[in-house]
Amino acid sequence: MGNQFADGRFRFAVGIEDTFVPQVALGRRALDEYELTQHYHFWHTDLGLARQAGATTIRYGIPWYRIEPEPGRFRWSWVDEVVDRLEELGLEAIVDLMHYGTPLWLDNAFLNHSYPERIAAYAAAVAERYRGRLTAFTPLNEPLVNAEFCGERGTWPPYLTGHDGFVKLVRALVRGIVATQRAVADVTRGEATSVHVEATFRYTGDALPDDVDQLRLRPVLVQDLVSGRVTDDHPLAAYLREHGFTDDDFAWCAENTAEPDVLGINYYPDLSTTEYVAGEALPRRGYEGGAGLEEVVRAFAERYGRPLFLTETSMTGDAQERIAWLDESVGVIRRLIADGIDIVGYTWWPLFDLVDWTYREATTSIDEYLRRMGLYDLAPNDVGVLERVGTPVVERFREHARAGALAEAK
Repeated sequence: MGNQFADGRFRFAVGIEDTFVPQVALGRRALDEYELTQHYHFWHTDLGLARQAGATTIRYGIPWYRIEPEPGRFRWSWVDEVVDRLEELGLEAIVDLMHYGTPLWLDNAFLNHSYPERIAAYAAAVAERYRGRLTAFTPLNEPLVNAEFCGERGTWPPYLTGHDGFVKLVRALVRGIVATQRAVADVTRGEATSVHVEATFRYTGDALPDDVDQLRLRPVLVQDLVSGRVTDDHPLAAYLREHGFTDDDFAWCAENTAEPDVLGINYYPDLSTTEYVAGEALPRRGYEGGAGLEEVVRAFAERYGRPLFLTETSMTGDAQERIAWLDESVGVIRRLIADGIDIVGYTWWPLFDLVDWTYREATTSIDEYLRRMGLYDLAPNDVGVLERVGTPVVERFREHARAGALAEAK
C-alpha cells in the first residue's frame, strides 16, 4: 500500500475518543463515546477545535454499527458531512474503521463466521465512497485490548472469558485485519495508507507474576501474526496451541499477511505500566513517564523496522499535569528522532475529555465518569449540555505543533 506519511513532514495530531460498544445487556449500558460526549451534535465545532489547537492530522472513527444498520445497507449522510468538514479545515484523517464494537445485527460479534467478510465489505464501501478524500485507514484499533475485553475478561461482546476466549478473539481479529487491509488495498489500487495501532503495556516491580514473559509479549502478538512472524519457535506459539490455535491457523497466518505502512503505538504514562509490589495482593498502576515511552518506542522500532506514529498519549490530571506530560513526551519523541528512529507523528488523545468505560457497568450520571485527559475539558451546564472549555494545554499543544512545522521549514 502507499504511505502518505513518507513525505518528510512530522504530524502533530489529535484524536476523538471513538469507542463503540452498542450492545446492551443486563447491567450493561451502551458505550458510544460520540453519543456520550455529544459529539454527534457538536461534531462540526469539535473538528474546528482540533484545527484551532494546531493539529493538521486527526485520528477519527466511523461508527460501523450506525453506518451499516443492516447488512449491506449504508447510511452515508453524516459521514459525507464530516468528510466535507475535514476537507474544509485541511485536516488529514487517519480513519478508525473498527474501534471495539461490531454492529448489532452481527450475531456473536467477532466470533460470527462471517466477521472477516463483513468488516472487509464495510471497509471497502468506505474506501470506495471516499476514495482520494480519506486516504489513511486503521483496520482495527488496539487488537490486544479488544481481545482482552471481549475474549478474556467477558466485559464486551461476545463475553468470553479465560485464555481459550482470548485466543479465539485473537484468531478472529487477525483474520479481520488481513481481510480489511486487502479490501481497502483492492478498492484504492494500493494508494491508501495502512496504519496499524496497538496498545503498549509494561510490567515492573519486585513481585512479578510467573506469566510476566507472556504478558510482556502480548502487545506484539497480533502484529506478529498478521506479519507472518509466528512460527513454532515463537515464544507464544505453545500458548496459542494450548488454547486452540491449530496447524491450519498457523499456516493461514503464514500465507496471509498484512504489513502496515505505519505502525501506531499507544502509551499512557499513568495507565500503561502495571507494578507488582511484594506484600500487596493486587498490582497497582505504575508510572514511568518518559522512560517508559522511550522503552516501548525503541522496542517496536527494533522489532518491526517500520515507520512509527505515536497514535495515542495523554495524562489524566489537571491542566498543569497534562502540560508537563505533553512537554516531556514531545521531548522524548524529538530525542528519539534525533537518534535515528523513524517516527512520523505525535497524537494527543483525546481532543476533549472521554467517558470512562466503567460507565457501561454503572447506573449513575455521566458527569461522574468524565476523565480529564483532553486539550479541552467537558463541562456540563445546567441543562446537561457538555460545553467544550479550552485549557492551557491547548496553547501549549499549539506551540509544539508550530515549533515542529518551523523545524521542518529550516
